[in-house]
Amino acid sequence: MTDLSEQLGVSPATIRRDLVKLEEDGLLTRVHGGARAEEGDQPFAEVAEVRVAEKDAIAARAAALIADGQSVLLDIGTTAYRLARQLHGRRLTVITSNLVVYEELADDEGIELVLLGGMVRREYRSLVGFLTEDNLRQLHADWLFLGTSGVRPGGQVMDTTVVEVPVKRAMIKASERTVLLADTAKFPGTGMAKVCGPEDLDVVVTNAPVDVATRAAFEEAGVEVVVAGKAQT
Repeated sequence: MTDLSEQLGVSPATIRRDLVKLEEDGLLTRVHGGARAEEGDQPFAEVAEVRVAEKDAIAARAAALIADGQSVLLDIGTTAYRLARQLHGRRLTVITSNLVVYEELADDEGIELVLLGGMVRREYRSLVGFLTEDNLRQLHADWLFLGTSGVRPGGQVMDTTVVEVPVKRAMIKASERTVLLADTAKFPGTGMAKVCGPEDLDVVVTNAPVDVATRAAFEEAGVEVVVAGKAQT
């Protein structure tokens, strides 16, 4: 902190204030004695191997929200993929830009599967761009299951990759109800780009109690917080 103050010619208080703002914006994480810059998305294959049991618990609880005959939008990400694995044998319509979800459900004849168009993000196995957004404007789903890179204490849903944000926002507009899938590592997690605020969510499914500040923001917005195994109102 002192080094930064001397190099930039400003007071330590100014440095602290600026670091707090950058952390709130998802551009860095403060650590003892300084800060580190946030990294971009890891490849899908790497993320898929992390916290699998936690993601499966969230996915099972999320799947229980869905009634047969309903339409479901599944976002990109590994938790959405774990949710797709819970949907085999159900009578549903599943809409997705997640190529791994498509591959998982492609042979399940009970599921009407809609793959959105768009540009392929090979490393993260997703479809993005104006074609994806145009497709979403022509559709309506009963449920959206939304992934995130991090959730700020004010309840803002963040993402590390700007190119995914317009698609996520279009998914929210195309859905009757939005469910955020977020394991405990996503509080606060990472992300430089805001996807939406808590007012755009209906339910949050997680695997551990949410921190006090974020929980208060959800309560104020009328968001139901569901912890795998129990519900909180």
